[in-house]
Amino acid sequence: MLNSLSSEGITVRNLQDQLDRFAGVAAEPRRVARYPVNEAMIRNWVEAHDDDNPIYVDDAAARAAGRPGVVCPPAMISTWVMAGYRRYREIHRLRAEGHTEDFPYSRLLSLLDEAGFTSVVATDLTQEYVRDIHVGEHITAHITIEAISPMKRTALGNGHFITLLKKYVNQDGELLVEERFRLLRFAPESRKDP
Repeated sequence: MLNSLSSEGITVRNLQDQLDRFAGVAAEPRRVARYPVNEAMIRNWVEAHDDDNPIYVDDAAARAAGRPGVVCPPAMISTWVMAGYRRYREIHRLRAEGHTEDFPYSRLLSLLDEAGFTSVVATDLTQEYVRDIHVGEHITAHITIEAISPMKRTALGNGHFITLLKKYVNQDGELLVEERFRLLRFAPESRKDP
């Protein structure tokens, strides 16, 4: 099925048929946080973002606001499951060497690369915060390739929009945040300059 995808003799229709096979598929193995939610990382994040909300750093203020203690800024959710810069470098090295990791999202990106859609730009992100994130919780992200658009002509060039659905849960499987992240993989040489 997904392992047998090939870009040889790609036509727009053939490519779209192959891309459609990825919709609804788990993008990659679940991402498990290396560390539980903790006050030190929360403090660093809120200071870097100049966020003055006291419930993120002051236990008494959080309790006065009806929380059991300090809570994590919900927009920080992806921070907990980031693999770090070494992993980022490893992925880019593998891709530069022509290797594809054995999971659907990597195969999808390789297919788009082979078809000439080599550039990327993030277009939008929406998050629904289901409940507060508490110190001590351990976050896991489950990522699904929700949709891949037919080819679109954009100001950047022809491309395909990819929507990733990310569900962040705690160690008990409770949903904390649901996120939709959309990006455009495009062929810059197809851009029509005015």
